[in-house]
Formats: sequence, structure tokens, C-alpha cells
Amino acid sequence: MASIFTFDHDPPRVNSPWQSGQDSGKRPQAERSATTGAIVESEQLSDSHLERLEAEPQDGPIEYKLHLLLRPRRTYNTMSTTLRVSGSQQSRPMREAKQPRHATVPLASSNQSRQNRLHHLTTQLLWRLQQSSPHHSTSSRDLVIPKLPENIADLAILEKPGKLLPGLEESNGALYEIGVADDGTFVGLTKDEMDESMTTLKVMAASLGCKVEVQRMKAVGSCEWSEGTSRSDEVRIEDLWVAEALIMPVLNVQSSGDGQQKGQRNSAPKRNASITDQLRVSLIGPTTSGKTTLLGTLSNGTLDNGRGSSRINLLRHRHEVASGRTSSIAQELIGYDARKIFNYNVDNINEWPDIHDRVMSENGRLVFLLDSAGHPRYQRTTLRALIGWAPHWTVLCIPANEDGPPVPGTHSLSGADGAMGVGITSLDTALAHLDLCLKLSIPLSILITKSELAQRMSLKDKLNIVFTKIKAAGRIPKLLTSTARDEEGLVEVPETDLRKVKDDVIKPISESGDPLSVIPIILTSAVKGIGIGLTHALLRSLPVPPPPTARDFVPLALNPEQPDALFHIDEVFEMLLSRAQTTATSGTNESAPVVTGYLRFGRLSIGDRVVLGPFPGDDEDAGALVPKDHPSPGYGLSIPHPASAEFARLSSRYPLSASKMEGEWLQATIVNIRDLRLPVQTIEAGQAGSIQVVFDEPSETSNTSDTPEKATLSSPRLRKGQVLAVPSQHMVDTGLSLQATSSLTASFKSSDVKSLTVNSLINAYVGMVRATVRVLRITRQKSDLDSRKISTEDNDDVFGMNDHIELERTKSEADLDEYHAEYHVLLELLNSREWIELGSQIVLVEGGSKDKSGFEGYVGKVIEIGE
Repeated sequence: MASIFTFDHDPPRVNSPWQSGQDSGKRPQAERSATTGAIVESEQLSDSHLERLEAEPQDGPIEYKLHLLLRPRRTYNTMSTTLRVSGSQQSRPMREAKQPRHATVPLASSNQSRQNRLHHLTTQLLWRLQQSSPHHSTSSRDLVIPKLPENIADLAILEKPGKLLPGLEESNGALYEIGVADDGTFVGLTKDEMDESMTTLKVMAASLGCKVEVQRMKAVGSCEWSEGTSRSDEVRIEDLWVAEALIMPVLNVQSSGDGQQKGQRNSAPKRNASITDQLRVSLIGPTTSGKTTLLGTLSNGTLDNGRGSSRINLLRHRHEVASGRTSSIAQELIGYDARKIFNYNVDNINEWPDIHDRVMSENGRLVFLLDSAGHPRYQRTTLRALIGWAPHWTVLCIPANEDGPPVPGTHSLSGADGAMGVGITSLDTALAHLDLCLKLSIPLSILITKSELAQRMSLKDKLNIVFTKIKAAGRIPKLLTSTARDEEGLVEVPETDLRKVKDDVIKPISESGDPLSVIPIILTSAVKGIGIGLTHALLRSLPVPPPPTARDFVPLALNPEQPDALFHIDEVFEMLLSRAQTTATSGTNESAPVVTGYLRFGRLSIGDRVVLGPFPGDDEDAGALVPKDHPSPGYGLSIPHPASAEFARLSSRYPLSASKMEGEWLQATIVNIRDLRLPVQTIEAGQAGSIQVVFDEPSETSNTSDTPEKATLSSPRLRKGQVLAVPSQHMVDTGLSLQATSSLTASFKSSDVKSLTVNSLINAYVGMVRATVRVLRITRQKSDLDSRKISTEDNDDVFGMNDHIELERTKSEADLDEYHAEYHVLLELLNSREWIELGSQIVLVEGGSKDKSGFEGYVGKVIEIGE
């Protein structure tokens, strides 16, 4: 599995065995009591012609139970159901009356008490519920079985559903056929026995956080028994019943009549959320640096064979396997608990939920790694991993065995052989990645890959170049070496490596209080195992930033209208709704969209009312306004440099300003949440995962006879870059909507931004948004040196010295002034409005050219949001 966005499009469903044994065209007839002749109520009518079911399946969510009593069943004199013959009565003689099934025998009083039997039955129910869940953990969990009271009648107090057991959020439920034998025969229970069995089932379901819905009741015969022990005692006759009950998880999706969520949103945090520390790490580097191979070795716990064997399971597309070049963002998860490494090399770990279950200690950690593309052709994918996903740390991979100019005859500008352009080497691309990371002020570490193939002097020269750039940026490079054997780091983090990382990296960062101060550098090899243990030690020890808040970028005074929660959308999928989700939302659709990304701040839970957008207005053509993702010219970006001839031609494709359209927000309800594939009920700030939503049905008043098409519109088209948010209470009270901007102003500290041309088109990356923007204005702001110069001139005038002394700035002073200059750039969005958070980081990237790596960009900060 190479993505958190992997879903089963055909999850296990729960189908009643009663449906397969009847003609779907027949309507159920009224049932008549076998003893009194009374007509049964309509809720209990169904399948009068059906005399038995198929035998109980060996697996799946259906279980036949003769009874669920916690006491021995009474002894009956006669039961009409035991005389029934399976098949044709004309072809087989009537069977002799059978003795009742040994449910009448005391329930193993010596070794099975009422409490033990309840525990056994509840374990069976849990297994059945898991059978209808698309993804459930294979690890065992401790059940919380309620303590039974002495009086059987007091069981009713235990019927209230408790906290849903983790892993059952997506279960489609379980069916119980009560009163039916394992071979499908209708044996039946009396009314008191059926009531007790239902009570037991409700107690079992409640302990797992589920509820019971009775689907059908059917009278199948009659029975008689004596109240006492002698023949003269009173003989009683009653009907025998069978019932079908559906057990469903309770998802807490409750809304009041006005559509507002019940309860206060900012009350005590809900449980069933992952509380393990999560470190989000992006891997970047040239296309030949071995990022994916190294990630495969870290996540699979096996060394590579030198031909990319460890990366095969991480690639998402067939062309990636054929070319060996990653073009998409692949994800993997690694767990750490003390020195233990939890990856696919550990027994009973097959999926990410298994890693979640194994890493649940207070000091445990989950490391979520995003592998990105390295070729400039897929530059937008790299920038998504570096900017859109807001990684806590970035790992730059630089190959140790590649340097110098490309070999003639093996590289071309846009060939299929992976070339990066004439004169562009993998080292050039790696240094461009390094420059961008230093500009972005992201905590960084560097892995020198393929170290077993490097020549000593070549590697030394390469390290000198990297060290020089790091020191020029005011950071400290730390070259880490390990004394542990190479094969020791595959299963367990070596103790010596942990101490090395703590002393050389973690301690200096703690003393300075700045995670940017130190850049660790490790020599690695996925083939020989060099540095693998040290890399695990680094991932195990890197500091996790505190949970993000809505005020991390700008204070309340500058941006008062922040929502309570904000989720950045990266990708969109469709997934079938479970029966519980359909029931809870009263929806009619069988599927609903799933959005993936990370929670910027706040908390989201199942049942929360949210808004998604911004969408184009009702009078806009949504398909025409979605940003077009044109094929890249050459190896560069979709939008070329303004000086090129391609610019004039492409300008006609982006004529529409976002200010000419509206930005709407649509309401929806959260019905499903996965935190790194783990089904949960709540996702916390800073965590990555996926959220399934059901959009509100359009109001009936909006549908008129003049516009019949409006009523049949499909779900709104979600796209990358949109957000899912919970409006603040102030927004709800005042009727304010979230902003959907069409322009913004960004501040840049570098004078290089002056090279931009007014009215040119350029690509902008901010959050998950990748948008085409037009440069409207570039203005230079007064720097501190300008202010000091003005102050000095004023002072000189006061002393009357200007007539005698000529103040002349030297060239170095002018350069220093330009270095401290600040430029404000006004940008206009094209094609669609976007949510852009004030104070967020923005990167502007021009079109590629033959003499550029394609990763040069201007890094600034959003200081103003337009209308």
C-alpha cells in the first residue's frame, strides 16, 4: 500500500438470508398466530411462505442463534417446529418428533457462568461486526464487558450504547437470526424467551457502542409445557417466534430540527481519536537519488537488491514501475515504541491500523513519510509535498555517486529517459532543492544516498558544497556517523545511534530552541544497510512541533474571522456509505465523497456540521472554472516564462479573473473519519487523514417547475486546494461566510522578485492551493536603512553640516540596503476563488527553461487578502 487514499470500492455488505429464499415480486402476507388466530401487527409481517433459511455461513456477518439466554431453557412437552420436514413433504415421510435442542440442558454450570457466557457471546458479536468492515485491525483489543446484576430483569439498565469500540466505525453491521438453528430450521422461542434474548443482544451491542434494530418477527409454530413437575400441573400453550435483528454501530450523527449540531462544539474532547505523536516528513531530491528505494527499506525492513526491489510496493502507477521514476506522492507509515521499529517486517502487521495498534504507549511515535517526485517535469508534485502538506521535517536525498555534466547522447530536454535538461545534473537539482528548503525555513535533514558507490574525493567535494550553502544560511551542518553494524538497524534502533542523535542533534536544538538551527547529515545505503539504523534513530528522535492553532500565522487583532477548524483538501475520492452512515444521515445516496489531506487546526468529529468550498456560483459553469492542468512544456511548468512565445498563446486560456465570479460554500455532515487509515471518530489538529461527507439535500423550495434539471444535479465537484471548515460561533450568529479571495498581496524579502514582469502569468503555491495568478503590481517598501538615512540627514541639517560634509553611500552600503529591502507584490487569481489564510507562506515559480533546474522560486508571506 502506497497511499493513505486507498479505499475498498466494494466493501462487505450485509444481506438478509430471508431475501434469497423468496420471490422479490411477492409482497409479504399477514401472519396469523398459531395458537390464538390473531393477526400479527404490520411491523412484524414478512415472508409467510418461507419455511427455512439456508444453513449458517461459516464466515461473514450473519449468525444463527437458537437463543441468547443467560439461563437454561425450559423443557417443552411438544414443539410443532420439531416435526417440520425439510424439502417436499410428499417425497419424504414425516420425521419422528425430535427432542428439543440441548438448550434445555443447564448451561455448563460448572465452567460457564452467566458472566462467562455473556463474554463469549459478545466476542462472537465483535467478530461478526468486523466481518462487514472494509478495514479492521487484526490486533486484538480488550473488550469492556459490563458486570451483570444479580437480577435478570435489571439487564435493561445496560442497554444504553457506550463508547464505540475503535475499528467499528465503518462496519456495515451484523445480522442475528434468533430462534433459527444452524442448519436454517425455524425452531422458535416463546415470547418471554425472545424478550430475554433481545435484552441480552442489546447489552452485548451496547458494550461495543452499537444498537439493535429488529428487522422482522415471524410466528413459526407453537409449543406446550407444564408449569410444574407432575402431570396434573397446568399445561400452557404459546406461539414460537423467530426474529431477525440488525446490530449497527452508533456514529453520533445527531442533528436538531434546525440543522445545527446538538451540544457545544468546544466541550470536552471526544474519545476514539489517535493520541499518538505523529511526525509528518517529506522526502525530496533528484529523480536518481533513491528516495523511494530508501523509503521501501525503512518501511519494509528489508535491504534492496541493487535493482529497486524495495520500492516496487510503493509505486502507485504502472508507468512508475516501467520507468523507475516517481511521478506522484506516495505515503508510508512507520511506528516506534522505545527502540522497537514497527513496519511491515513485524509479524501480524499488514496494514497501517496494525501499526496504530502496536504503537499505543505514551512514548510511542508514528512517522508519516511522503515520497515525492524528483524530476522537474513533476515539479508540482514535489512542491505539494514540500508546501501543501506542511511537513514538520523535510529529508533531502542527495546521491553520492552522481556528479559532473551529463553524458552526451544520453540526455535530452524532454525525453523518456529521465533527462533533466541540457547541462542540468542531479547535483544541480539537489542544490536547487536545498536552496528552496532553506528559503522556506523548514526543519531539514540530509541523507547522502548510495554511499557504497561513491568515490572518496568526489564525495568530499560534494559535502563541501552542501556545507557551504548550509553555513551561508546561518545554520549548522552535523555529519553523523554510526559505530553500529549495518544490519542492526532493520529491526531495532541501535542504542548507540539513539545516543548519537540525542547528543549531536536533539540537545543543540533544545538549547537553542530553534529546530532550524541544526541540519543533520547521514551517509546511507539501501543495499548495504549503511546508516539505516541512524536514519531510524533520527526519525525516532526528531522533535514534534506543538499542535497548531488558528493564531500561528497572525494574531487575533489582524485576522479575527478564523473558523473553529480548517482541513486542507489534497485529493477527492468516492466511497460507499455503510448502512449505519446511511441511516444516521437519512440519505438516499449509496456513496459519498471522501476528501484527504491534513487538519490545519481545530478538531473534527463524526457528526460535525461543516462547510466545503469555495465553489463557483450557481450561474457559473463549474467545469469551465476549474483550473486546467495542461501538460508541461518541455520539463518545466504549465505556465512558461513571460519572455517566451508560448506566453502569448497561453494567455488566451486564462482570460477570466476570479473576481468576476462568486465563491460559494456548501454545507455537509461528516459521516466517516480515518486518521492515517485508522477509523476514528475524531481527528485532532495537525493530523493527516481522510474525511467522508454527505452534502445537505437541496431545499424543496429551491426547485421550481421551470428548472427541473436543478433537482437532479449530481454531488458538487470537489477539487484539490479547497478546504473543509467549521464556522466559528460568531460567524454562525452574524451570518458571515468564510472568505473566498480573488486577489492577495504577498511580502518578499528578496530583491530577486523585481525580475517579475507586471501582467505576467505565474504559478503560485500557498497551502494546498496551486493557482495561476497574474502579477498586477510590484512595490518596494522602505527599509530600516532608509529610515536611518532619513534620520541622519535630518540630524545633519540641525547641526548645519551639510554645507561642509558630503554624505555619499558606498556601493557596499547600497547592496546592504537592497538586501534588507522588502517588496510587496499584488497578485490576481485566475479561474477560481480560493481560501487563502492570512500570514501563510507563498511560493511563486516561473516557467522552466533549459538552464534552470525548475525548482527556483520566490518565497514570501501573504499579508493581505482581497475580495
